[in-house]
Amino acid sequence: MSFFKGLIVSCLVLIGASAHAAEFGSKEEAKALVAHAAAYYAEVGQEKAFAAFNDQKGKFVDRDLYIVVYSLAGMRLAHGQNEKMIGKSVIESVDVNGKAYGSEVVETAKAGEGWVEYNFSDPVTKKILPKSMYVKRFGDLIFGSGVYLR
Repeated sequence: MSFFKGLIVSCLVLIGASAHAAEFGSKEEAKALVAHAAAYYAEVGQEKAFAAFNDQKGKFVDRDLYIVVYSLAGMRLAHGQNEKMIGKSVIESVDVNGKAYGSEVVETAKAGEGWVEYNFSDPVTKKILPKSMYVKRFGDLIFGSGVYLR
């Protein structure tokens, strides 16, 4: 009987871990969200797309994942968690540890695509956490979405 109890406990732990992981976005989901946002932008145009990206209750915000769009000069054009960031440059942005992540976001995207690591406020927990942001260039825009590393 103790073998079965151990098996049941192990299964419950695995189920609990899976459920916890599903509370937050993954790197694969961040990349997929960026691709979805770029396709939507191409389909509906800037005005409608940016309105959708900025809607905190819309289809481009998923748990702790959201879309950010920058110009190639680093100007924030859309932001799924904080509309006050729109119109401000990311170039001079530094995280709480002093890492100048903003220029890295732009340079990484200008080269095509990639991941940028820094610390940022998690919209779900409101805590500063390590973040990995996927950025990809689409024409003259940079689309990004990041995951919080827990």
